[in-house]
Amino acid sequence: MTAPPLLGTEAAIRSQPTPRSIRRRIYTCWGLLVLNVVPFYPGAPHLLPIPEALGKLITQSSLFVALLLAVSINRRGWIRRSTFILLVAVMSGVAVMDSLRSEFIFGSLYRVCRLIAFLLTLLLLTPWWARRDLLLVKAHLFIVGIVLGSVLVGYLVAPGVATAQGGRLGGAIWPIPATQVGRYAATAIGLTVILWMSGTIQRRTALITATVAMPILLLSHTRTALVSLMAGLLIAGLSLFRTRARVRRAFATGAVIVSIGALSLSSVLTTWLARGQDTRQLSNLTGRTAVWDMVLAAPRGWFEKLFGIGLANKSFDGLAIDSNWISTYYELGLVGVALNIAMLLFLLVAAAFRPHGVHRAIALYLVGYAIVSSFTETGLGDASLALLELALAASLLLPTLNRGPR
Repeated sequence: MTAPPLLGTEAAIRSQPTPRSIRRRIYTCWGLLVLNVVPFYPGAPHLLPIPEALGKLITQSSLFVALLLAVSINRRGWIRRSTFILLVAVMSGVAVMDSLRSEFIFGSLYRVCRLIAFLLTLLLLTPWWARRDLLLVKAHLFIVGIVLGSVLVGYLVAPGVATAQGGRLGGAIWPIPATQVGRYAATAIGLTVILWMSGTIQRRTALITATVAMPILLLSHTRTALVSLMAGLLIAGLSLFRTRARVRRAFATGAVIVSIGALSLSSVLTTWLARGQDTRQLSNLTGRTAVWDMVLAAPRGWFEKLFGIGLANKSFDGLAIDSNWISTYYELGLVGVALNIAMLLFLLVAAAFRPHGVHRAIALYLVGYAIVSSFTETGLGDASLALLELALAASLLLPTLNRGPR
């Protein structure tokens, strides 16, 4: 005779989330993290009449929702130890100390709280890091695809609005600057190519993604994204070169295509890279170096040299800094720069001890991209897409799990 179930047992079983439900929640949580770091520029031309306050409310509140969703996924609070997370936590501690001394204390503290919430959300997702099914990589690629889809729809509906930023493709539905559009396109191309080279996805899927994302990258005229993409793919491809014949064939084909393109399309490439700028603008990186000199020449005491002035909006005297290393030095000091270097070095060393395969290749691509782009883009010292993708790289370098906890 079967014993009756204990009181409340059936309800408890029904309340447990299923693996499919957890997967959906992780995709949603990751999408909210990406939404939080998608910039909202109300001054840029766009189709939807979104007020500035509402746009910023949507992006900023998405992080709070992502944190609550991560708590609902990981109810037991089980986490995996990660040196990368520890380094980001130390950086958050430095930011807290700086913010208490900052001239703009409330704005700085808000950015610190955002960074801590960002970190806690990633920490709660660590049980699903390094899965064999590449759950977080697929989630990231899916969300990036949605962003690029919105950019493409905006371009098809209103091409004049989408290219109003100096002829460069930006977001017409959601006001995304062209530089970020280029980064999303490069991410989609890079991850897809590596997944194809490692045999994880079919050639048809890779071709469709590249066919859509490559024109978006070229129309955005983002040189940093293109150079970082090529550097990341080179590093990732070399890590698979010995073990994958497909990679060796791809390298040979790519070398032929690049050689032919360099000879026959040199004038077109030069025009695209110049972007209508003269020699002076190209030599000073569109005015970036002048801002960097101003930041480095500004007087500061020993505390500001070591720990910076606290998290701010990555600008100096109203001008964008556009360099991770200069902005991190300005906001978090030499200690912040050292922590950024430690994060990148740790990921490179961890990748060196990881077996050859798709996990290592994707991680190396993301780290290589971050290193190259860090010279003309900001992000590693604050909650941003760059930091999120470094966390994705760190997730791939932990010991592999077949599945996360149920």
